[in-house]
Amino acid sequence: MRALVVDPEAPGALRLGRAPEPGPGPGQLLLDVRHFSLNRGEVEFAGLRPPGTVHGYDAAGVVARAAADGSGPAVGARVVAFGAGAWAERMAVDTGAVAEVPDGVGLAEAAALPMAGVTALRTLRARSVLGRRVLITGAAGGVGRYAVQLAALGGAHVTASVGSAARAAGLRELGADAVVVGLDGVDRPVDLVLDTVGGPQLVAAWALLAPGGAVRHIGYASMEPAVFPPGALFSLGAAKTLGSFGDMREPGPDLAALLGFVADGRLSPEIDRRAPWERFAETARDLVERKVAGKAVLDVVPEAGA
Repeated sequence: MRALVVDPEAPGALRLGRAPEPGPGPGQLLLDVRHFSLNRGEVEFAGLRPPGTVHGYDAAGVVARAAADGSGPAVGARVVAFGAGAWAERMAVDTGAVAEVPDGVGLAEAAALPMAGVTALRTLRARSVLGRRVLITGAAGGVGRYAVQLAALGGAHVTASVGSAARAAGLRELGADAVVVGLDGVDRPVDLVLDTVGGPQLVAAWALLAPGGAVRHIGYASMEPAVFPPGALFSLGAAKTLGSFGDMREPGPDLAALLGFVADGRLSPEIDRRAPWERFAETARDLVERKVAGKAVLDVVPEAGA
């Protein structure tokens, strides 16, 4: 089958080539992939994976073979999936990592949800945001745009931080109460920070926390170290916390919840770039260079004559 595979000699360490057909285990289904989405970190660090690896995690398509153990959707079901080897014509994926796509939601929209959407949902769900002040850094990116929408749905006062004024477009319409460049203009303490930037901005965001507040570090777009001055982590009163997020186990129920929000018109997948997968190199480059606001989705186009 055709797939995007890791090749250290190729530009961006990825090429459209061929890979062995996947062999599903008893609790896995075989998916005919129609669309997949690119996440910036996947693209940026593709070269760290073994050559020949089928890359990617987010996909949507149609079930070609149901799981042998009887779990999961039936053949022909439209599903979204999160699992290794997603950037291919076919993938084997655990049935606990898929959700059926409701009528009225396109498969391309669904493909934009898994990694970024589940990250935003699970990070926000860790504590109540109703009536709280929430700061989201890197808000123009895939995770950021989902986080803005979900925090607003949860009743938060949302401040969206972006890297430049040009990347602020559309964030107020998604639910942000305030949009700032960097942290300029954040003049009140915040209760929760969802940080997708890291580096010096993470340090500055920590200083904005109210007593009892929390920083959830879920990205590191800056690639700079975060250096806290002596004593910066100490504060009087209710304890502040700094933690990370990386739990993508059993995402099926959360994928179903996100799809429900999309079906109800309460969550936008925010696809800024959609193209056939032959244009993966251009799309990947633009994603790394921050020329994509939101999600990038590629369509799996069958070979001519196939």
